[in-house]
Amino acid sequence: MEIGGVSVPVRKDRQITLLPKVPRNSAKGEVAGNFVAEWFGHRVFPVVAGTAGSIDDQRTSRCPFLSGATGSQTKCIKSERSRGICTISSPSAGARQDWLVCPLRGLDPDLLEDAVRRMYNIPLGEGIQLVAAPALVPENRAAEFRAAALEGKPSFVYFQNKLGGEISISPTARSPEFSFDVTIAHVVAESTETLGVGRYAVFEIQTMDFHGGYSAAVSNLRNALHLHGDNFPAAVEHNPQWLSERVQSPNIANVFKRTFYQMMFKFQVGAHGQSAGCVLAIPRPVWESWQRHLGAPELAAQPDGTWRLWNTTHSANEVPRAWIYVFDLDVSATTSPNQIRLLKVIGTDAPSLSHYALDVAPSAALEAGGSVDRLLDTIRTRLSRYLVDFQKPRRGTPLV
Repeated sequence: MEIGGVSVPVRKDRQITLLPKVPRNSAKGEVAGNFVAEWFGHRVFPVVAGTAGSIDDQRTSRCPFLSGATGSQTKCIKSERSRGICTISSPSAGARQDWLVCPLRGLDPDLLEDAVRRMYNIPLGEGIQLVAAPALVPENRAAEFRAAALEGKPSFVYFQNKLGGEISISPTARSPEFSFDVTIAHVVAESTETLGVGRYAVFEIQTMDFHGGYSAAVSNLRNALHLHGDNFPAAVEHNPQWLSERVQSPNIANVFKRTFYQMMFKFQVGAHGQSAGCVLAIPRPVWESWQRHLGAPELAAQPDGTWRLWNTTHSANEVPRAWIYVFDLDVSATTSPNQIRLLKVIGTDAPSLSHYALDVAPSAALEAGGSVDRLLDTIRTRLSRYLVDFQKPRRGTPLV
């Protein structure tokens, strides 16, 4: 990633250890339980990062993602009870997957750059500046950034809650206040000596809520690091149960309800004339959990490798202003922190999401023999606990 004209890469360390057998569900033969997957940005399940860099980050409570964005060493900003927790590995969706619980984990420079190039239509061969606002605090970096922007190099500054502060739209008598996860500002040359602001863009990162908390697992990890020192990776390797103590399952039903209205609203903001668009970066397991809420839509493949989630009113060549980025963590035994892998780029808009969530999915529920048809049967069964009128006669008992 380039900060003020200076390349500041996120450190990639080598991993050297693998976990042995972990507790399994004897009935299904699969790994049981929910595990802390990444701690201070480094993998602890199902592989363990055992390098000087990973242990150093964990000892100093350093966040490698904030540090990479700012260009300076920055500690994790989470509360003590969840300090350092980035992702949770859970089998709740049917297969074991990583669920993001910290939005900073999604601040991947490659992912952000892809979103910026797509929304502002900047080809891959053209260099850009893309920096977090605090990276411009040093005067020399700010001067380098200004010089390149004044020369016409595509230049962008982004703001986030812990990186220059969130940017919000104010409430009105007829609309709510909303804050954006990441707001991207296009800094443009207004003259040979003056910079101005062009179109803005919105980048949202979807995380998952989990039932319960992580305090027991955090305490286990902290104590193990203190007691075992450089042998911490081997200790975790042989005691994976430390990572799952009191870690409960993801609140899958809540995440769509909590975010749907916000994303509809923000997609509409992204369609405004002063905006270059809006990207929702969503982990693969969350996207998969959304399928029932959207009526399991079929995506239309595009020649450029992207996909479309359109309703019937859109033309085939229409350019989207809203994008869903489906990504996953590339669980690797060779790099740490693990890289984010972009799986699907889906062009859509708020009316299309509304169509699938509020028309297609309810229609599926209302189909003959569908879940709505079974409502009366459920009600009768519940009433049978209290009223004899709804109780089925036992076999051999004469009807009165």
